[in-house]
Amino acid sequence: MPEQIATIAYQNKRELYGILFRATAQTLLTIAADPKHLGAKIGFFAVLHTWGSNLLHHPHLHCVVTGGGLVADGSRWICCRDGFFLSVRVLSRLFRRLFLEYLINAFDAGKLEFFSSLQSLRDRASFLDCLAPLREAEWVVYAKRPFAGPQQVLDYLGRYTHRVAISNNRLLDIAQGNVRFCYKDYRHDAQQKTMTLQAQEFIRRFLLHVLPEGFQRIRYYGFLANRYREQKLARCRELLGMPAPEPTASKASMDYHDRYEELTGSSLWQCPVCHQGRMLMIEILPRSPLRHLTPIKDTS
Repeated sequence: MPEQIATIAYQNKRELYGILFRATAQTLLTIAADPKHLGAKIGFFAVLHTWGSNLLHHPHLHCVVTGGGLVADGSRWICCRDGFFLSVRVLSRLFRRLFLEYLINAFDAGKLEFFSSLQSLRDRASFLDCLAPLREAEWVVYAKRPFAGPQQVLDYLGRYTHRVAISNNRLLDIAQGNVRFCYKDYRHDAQQKTMTLQAQEFIRRFLLHVLPEGFQRIRYYGFLANRYREQKLARCRELLGMPAPEPTASKASMDYHDRYEELTGSSLWQCPVCHQGRMLMIEILPRSPLRHLTPIKDTS
């Protein structure tokens, strides 16, 4: 999002982040389906990140997109050109138009709120004047192919999709009420630098990235959408001559003791004191009825 819209998004997180997802998905699906560009239905998922390396508010989406797609009737697979997906210029201009349309529609529907320094935007004319320069500005859409093969993509998914605003290994020190951490300065060739913030400011920046309750920050589209994913992927594998994946054991059928050990490496069956004996269930104590509990008196 451009900086002006990111400011509005901070006061309207659920609505603006939702618009970001919708505009991105519609842009990718529309351009990919156009025969002038690819002429196929692609599959992709999008991950919302709201931070920059310095922890300031910087909402953006990362999308992992298939390098091709299915024709409309599902009879053929169309590969994108080697080293090229879709025109970044075309993507950015459609994305800009769709995003601003959705944003104005949200304003007209009374879904946006403005406080403090943004109060003047409650007036529709002022709101449109704020957006006017953005219609001419170039919006940033960036596309690249993975540096390696599928394994790198899987590593990316495991490492990147569920991360929070700052990982532990970037935290260097906390002393005298200050927090010191490393970050990349992307305005200066992504140089590795160190930043020191007062603890209150560090916590404020971290809390900027708390999402609205229940907000889904990873979403799937195209033939990866949840409803048709299984059959669509089977068709893709068939057309590409790929073997079907081997069935995996259902995690739901595993005993929770075994599941815990698989996830943590520690066994619930092992005695936590001697680490040799095996824990056995002897009895399950019934829950005490709460109606017989007397309230605790305040003795302060």
